[in-house]
Amino acid sequence: MPRALVTGATGFLGRAVLSAFQDAGYETTGTGFSRASENILKLDIRDAQAVNKVFDEVKPDVVVHCAADRQPDSCTQNPEAARQLNVTATEHLAAASSSHSARLIYISTDYVFPGTRGDAPYSTSATPKPTNIYGQTKLDGERAVQKYEGTTSLRVPVLYGHTHPDDNHGESAVNVLVDAVWKAQKETVNMDDWAVRTPTNTADVARVCVALAQHTGPLPQVVQFSSDDRMTKYQICRTLGEILDLPVDRIVPVTDGGKPGPDGTIRPYDCHLDTGELKKLGISVDTVDFVAWWRRKLGAFRH
Repeated sequence: MPRALVTGATGFLGRAVLSAFQDAGYETTGTGFSRASENILKLDIRDAQAVNKVFDEVKPDVVVHCAADRQPDSCTQNPEAARQLNVTATEHLAAASSSHSARLIYISTDYVFPGTRGDAPYSTSATPKPTNIYGQTKLDGERAVQKYEGTTSLRVPVLYGHTHPDDNHGESAVNVLVDAVWKAQKETVNMDDWAVRTPTNTADVARVCVALAQHTGPLPQVVQFSSDDRMTKYQICRTLGEILDLPVDRIVPVTDGGKPGPDGTIRPYDCHLDTGELKKLGISVDTVDFVAWWRRKLGAFRH
């Protein structure tokens, strides 16, 4: 039985990846830190010695590195902490993967690109130029793993999917918009209608991770996966309002984007990712239907 190691296995994407590898027949070990539990191995991935000890014990064939500070504002506020987790820890895992002959899949982000109007979709060969510290640390993580053989960076966009507990919408910048729609039933809610996002389901990303792990032969240093659903947060709210059969009159579209937020974080306009490299590998880039998934999730079936 092949063995898989998943970092950040208590997190939003990590849980989906852990489940997908278990379903695919892997002997799977998940690691976490602050939320480690009986079934999740506690590991501080910033500690190189601790990382190597876990590799010696688990002997993974494939490692999927999901753990990260993925909050742009948090990275802006705590740049050194973000660098320790997104860059230093990533290099520890890449070095350990290389020395243990394990394939490493590093989860990166579309925010490595500037998202300049008219430039998307971005190919893997496009020049990265992050607009914020989060994107820069994830790009530096990519560069760290590229020093080692057998590593691949998988860039993904904003994610949605099943949360834990089920109503913990704050885990996702997309899921949390359900709460915004409900809030707008009582008060005015300002919502960005400038930046174009491509919300992608965590289960689809997990499926791609398994496919990359099972692919025979070498993998490109960078691959990209994304849905083709292109929506602003305001447009997502309108869609969710329709599904919930709730009015969205109190949600006010904000079109004055591209400026630093309260913490100085600049969001890109459109970082839509080209998925051509995955197609060349014969890996499906199909995604679940956004509206259909949310209808099932919210129990709002139309007859």
